[in-house]
Amino acid sequence: MNVLVLNASYEPMQRVDLRHAIRMLVREVAVVEEAEEGRTFGSFPVPRVLRLVRYVAMRWRHGRRPPWSKRGVYLRDGGRCLYCGKRGNTIDHVHPQSRGGADTWENTVLACGRCNNRKGDRTLAEAGLRLPSPPRVPRWEELVGT
Repeated sequence: MNVLVLNASYEPMQRVDLRHAIRMLVREVAVVEEAEEGRTFGSFPVPRVLRLVRYVAMRWRHGRRPPWSKRGVYLRDGGRCLYCGKRGNTIDHVHPQSRGGADTWENTVLACGRCNNRKGDRTLAEAGLRLPSPPRVPRWEELVGT
């Protein structure tokens, strides 16, 4: 179970596991904003959302693009294959790696196994596939998974 952590200004920061969330409550660095009804962990309600007591400056986020990751591509594309719309489970390189394509936001999309195999080691035009929109760099908020 993941718990969403909000900054003191209510902007989403990250997700942490339940154990980490309880440690934050014990250290009194966060308070429960939303809890699971009727469930407790010791004297604490089981949190869904925590808010930090003190504001944490997130300058590192502003002006910098998020680093590329497979999980980030999954979150950006909403868990769906960008070719057919079914559940995606693989990362496809729009410009194949064998032809110099890199692991970047603009060159990777989520694909189902069938579409990824269909495209193979070819470009979109060669495979007869089209994307509804070009891949893009996601916003930080999309990667928190709110």
